[in-house]
Amino acid sequence: MLKEDAGLPRRLLYTLAVISGVSVANLYYNQPLLDMIRQDLGISTLAANHIALYSQAGYALGLLFLIPLADLVSRRRILLAVFALLILSLAATAAASDIRAIHGFSLVIGICSVVPQFFIPLAAQYSRPEEKNRNVGIVLSGLLTGILASRVVSGAVGEWLGWREMYVMATGLMTLSAIAAFRILPDTRPNFSGSYGALMRSLFTLLRQYPLLRLYSVRAAFAFGALLCFWASLAFKMAQAPFHAGSDIVGILGLCGIAGALTATVAGKYITRVGIHRFNCIGALLQFIAWALFLFGAESYASLVFGIVAIDIGMQCIQLSNQAPLFGLCPAASNRINTIFMSTYFAGGTLGTFLSGAAWAHFGWPGVVAAGALLSAASLSLTLLSGK
Repeated sequence: MLKEDAGLPRRLLYTLAVISGVSVANLYYNQPLLDMIRQDLGISTLAANHIALYSQAGYALGLLFLIPLADLVSRRRILLAVFALLILSLAATAAASDIRAIHGFSLVIGICSVVPQFFIPLAAQYSRPEEKNRNVGIVLSGLLTGILASRVVSGAVGEWLGWREMYVMATGLMTLSAIAAFRILPDTRPNFSGSYGALMRSLFTLLRQYPLLRLYSVRAAFAFGALLCFWASLAFKMAQAPFHAGSDIVGILGLCGIAGALTATVAGKYITRVGIHRFNCIGALLQFIAWALFLFGAESYASLVFGIVAIDIGMQCIQLSNQAPLFGLCPAASNRINTIFMSTYFAGGTLGTFLSGAAWAHFGWPGVVAAGALLSAASLSLTLLSGK
């Protein structure tokens, strides 16, 4: 049994990071494949965009309704059900031929891809005080690396084998991850005694009690919405002139975001020194630089590459500086605090994905850039108005 603040074994920490990356990847496999799925099923770009939309919405629902359970019942029992549903939904998506079925399975995939969010509070709660930010950064880096690798892998597999084969591979990867998780993950004592209803009501108590929880969650959500606004329409843009690029190129572009993952690895220890306010301002500035590159260099690979690097580093500056300090507010409620932060965060991502699809359908790429820049501006405005 792990003890709070006693430290995490390094082997366990890095296993959590790897499984986090493999699990969250299920949310992002579809992004380079959207245009391929559109052509294969003969559907509109908006219907294809909704695959990503349902995935993001499902993730937000999973964060809101599943993650708090870790304060009430055994993590291992929750993860058993989550892994089983995730594996079945991935396999069903690979075999589906109707877009409505794919939308439904995408929602379940999103709900059950919350596995990393069981691990991040664990890393914070059971790490030594002086190692909390660093260890959260390590697990978060695994998660971010999974996001980046998912786009590269799905783009390549989609181009060489097909989009269905990507979901078959994802099914196998999650089966291996489930086996590894149950071999190494220790059970932990619940932190809440009471009913599920009381547990969910306690979320509102935490929101009222900690104003910083509200501020940090919402401004990170707007920034994440800006990031997904870009990725949700990139495959459609790259399929057009002058690029005429397939899913493999979209996936390779995703690899440029490795800078964001590396940032999360080292940035945690600088949060106190630089300050949360400055971290958020720097992150927003980098996002604005990215949107300028995406608008004025829209037909240049170089501009896209530099823009992706900038927007990913900016996003990680904002996420880590807002998420890591929250675990110190109330360590015994770390899962519920993470629930509030991440469900708000992915609600922002869902908003960004929705705005991206609507902007692309009506205004093309300039509309996508405008929508994303507006979300980045909303995040920065909260930082400047609050002074925190």
